Amino acid sequence: MSRLRLLAGPDLSAGPERLVAHVGRMGPLPVTGHSFLDTVERSGLAGRGGASFPVAAKWRSVARRRGAVLVINGAEGEPQSMKDRVLMAARPHLVLDGALVAARAVRASRLALYVGEQHYAAWSAMSAALAERPEREFRSASLLAAPARYVAGESSAAVNFVNTAVALPTSTPPETRHTGVGGAPTLVHNVETLAHIALIARYGPDWYRSAGRRGAAGTLLLTVVGAVSGPGVLEVEAGTTVREVAEMAGGATGSPRAVLIGGYFGAWVSAASAWDLPLDPSLREQGLILGCGVVGIMSTRSCGVCETARIMQYLADESSAQCGPCFFGLRALAGACARIASTGSNPGDLALLRRWAADVKGRGACRHPDGAVMFLQ
Repeated sequence: MSRLRLLAGPDLSAGPERLVAHVGRMGPLPVTGHSFLDTVERSGLAGRGGASFPVAAKWRSVARRRGAVLVINGAEGEPQSMKDRVLMAARPHLVLDGALVAARAVRASRLALYVGEQHYAAWSAMSAALAERPEREFRSASLLAAPARYVAGESSAAVNFVNTAVALPTSTPPETRHTGVGGAPTLVHNVETLAHIALIARYGPDWYRSAGRRGAAGTLLLTVVGAVSGPGVLEVEAGTTVREVAEMAGGATGSPRAVLIGGYFGAWVSAASAWDLPLDPSLREQGLILGCGVVGIMSTRSCGVCETARIMQYLADESSAQCGPCFFGLRALAGACARIASTGSNPGDLALLRRWAADVKGRGACRHPDGAVMFLQ
């Protein structure tokens, strides 16, 4: 089983795996086409970019029209997340294998790689890997530098950047899978999602479903941060509990107070409630999402109110300033959070937070204010 994992193989510190070594270890990529849609559906694969949208449903909506475009999203603008850049830097050909399978399934006529400009090792690895590929689909593929902004990784921002070189999210509808790059139906896929697709193409949907625990499918790349002895990127079976993840990261340092699940658009969960939570689709039953795969352990020595205020200020600063509810609303919310963090509970500010959060939600030109408000609530 270990050799079938995304990050299995040679030592990750050895640098990116070259094409010859990749094929020698994994075997050649099977020939796939449009019919692979059914295989992906049987696998139960969900996207790893944040929304956990079923991949097969996304593909079918794009494949209905001709001239599709595939955008390979490696922007990874979430400050705490490192999983995508580690994957690209170590296993670039696994990502490109998945991109090739996806492109052929939806009959894409164009591919674009969108990699965070600050992810230097990932950029270098993907650029070198792209040059090694013999397939015609990669001959005209473009490699684009995603700006170091939180909103730059959002799917419509990625499409907007390909179209205009400006990484600002656009209002929806229409969804990018209907009208995206150059007006064509566009499939935007996170790099981890594509790597899973490459494994499903080689080993099948039944293997993928069996690779998790408690009925969950596949594996997960997680970035474990905060009060653990060995923070970093881990690959775990879906269904692994937060407690087990913390132990795999060297164990918690001190007594954990809370866990941030899903990153800055995720949610705080008390350590007592989080510790035995399985990281799988059942999180939604608890009102949680895995999001970008961040698991942040906060110790009792840290102040959750202060940390929340810091994150809210960051999210306010990362507004693309396209609409008032986001630009002014998030700043007002961040200011109230800062006052509470510095002076203690203030009934007036708490009331303002509740009212403003309700006013901001659903009124932005993109989903950035919605994500910030969900985290705050």
